[in-house]
Amino acid sequence: MNRPVRTRFAPSPTGFLHIGGARTALFSWAYARHHGGKFILRIEDTDVARSTPEAVQAIIDGMAWLGLEHDEGPFYQMQRMERYKEVIQQMLDAGTAYYCYTSREELDALRAEQEARKEKPRYDGRWRPEPGKTLPTPPADVSPVVRFKNPKDGVVAWDDKVKGHIEFANTELDDLIIARGDGTPTYNFCVVVDDWDMGVTQVIRGDDHVNNTPRQINILRALGADVPEYAHLSMILGDDGTKLSKRHGAVSVMQYDEDGYLPEAVVNYLARLGWSHGDDEVFSRQQFVEWFDLDHITASAAQFNTEKLLWLNQHYMKQMPAADLAARVKPRLAARGIDTDRGPDLVQAVALYVDRCNTLNVLADAVEAFYVPIHPHAELLAQHLSDEARPALADFAAGIAQVAWEAPAINALIKETVTKHGLKMPKLAMPLRVILTGQAQTPSVDAVIALIGRDSVLEKLAAYKN
Repeated sequence: MNRPVRTRFAPSPTGFLHIGGARTALFSWAYARHHGGKFILRIEDTDVARSTPEAVQAIIDGMAWLGLEHDEGPFYQMQRMERYKEVIQQMLDAGTAYYCYTSREELDALRAEQEARKEKPRYDGRWRPEPGKTLPTPPADVSPVVRFKNPKDGVVAWDDKVKGHIEFANTELDDLIIARGDGTPTYNFCVVVDDWDMGVTQVIRGDDHVNNTPRQINILRALGADVPEYAHLSMILGDDGTKLSKRHGAVSVMQYDEDGYLPEAVVNYLARLGWSHGDDEVFSRQQFVEWFDLDHITASAAQFNTEKLLWLNQHYMKQMPAADLAARVKPRLAARGIDTDRGPDLVQAVALYVDRCNTLNVLADAVEAFYVPIHPHAELLAQHLSDEARPALADFAAGIAQVAWEAPAINALIKETVTKHGLKMPKLAMPLRVILTGQAQTPSVDAVIALIGRDSVLEKLAAYKN
């Protein structure tokens, strides 16, 4: 194929952009970017009853969050109705399509007869024009559909870039309806005209479309149009090997944003769902574009692994400059009504806790304690603030008022205090953690104390003098 690469992502706006759709969009985008081509966004909104503006916006928002910018579009099929009708008329004139007056009742009766004979239900071509065939007089009370005159002989075949050689006998394909009785064109026909008009060279989509492909190829050939290459991606399974569902992660892409995932991590993870570059697990968007091809997409189903996504998200968080990380955490805290300007430097706070957190939300939960009043749970206090620890705590509070305000000096004071009172380190460190942060698990307690600030530490410790 010598034409400039043009790929497309063509979702139906009947719901959110989910993980499967996002992977399709990512692969189509990456293929176009790798080859210096164009990536087209097309909204297939002919299902008027189920398509909503909110779903369209959710798709656009999800792609923007993932950084999958389109070069052309979005194009809306409902705005192209006149073009579809024009092509249908051209096919009627050329004899590659025809009017069919078979009523719904006749079709139901035909289906029942075929099923009784254990035959595959299919239209029998009763209104198909043929040389020497006399057609019935069109009934006045039936609005005709338009059917594509599918070839009767031979096979339709293509070399799928994922699944290999696929072919269907034309005898297995009946004459597809391309326009309903009210004149509305059908999905399979709109797709063909769009791909033709938009010069699409590679169609990358889910393997639930494999059965549509032979019909679409035959229509393209009837139109004298170039046939694109096809790559049908296998389905994504959940952690347990069953079909991906909401409980596995088949939720809106924007839900991952709400849950505290980084788009960089989600893109990296999606890239590895069915595609590989050697043993590389972690790579940048730029590397992915450089490496991506259709030859290394596996034909077997990919399996979604939440734990692996969390691991990857934590990796990206650790690699991110603390200032950038803080900029992503700050609005999450602000949404909780927390003002991070009233407290220690947020950049230092996230740097202190990032190694312990695998999402932005978990990180926000951890550092929240630096910016809100702390009310430790009574159970935690009872567990860690023992009678033998109270004198040591009082001595530490007295010493902290004068110590140099840096982690090494604070650490030395903690050690000096526990030695003086004949205690092990946790006997003082644990109540300090609980009193100062409300948490039993924190990074090094001296670093936490240094970050909180002298005045705030003294104020909090004063509440537990007795």
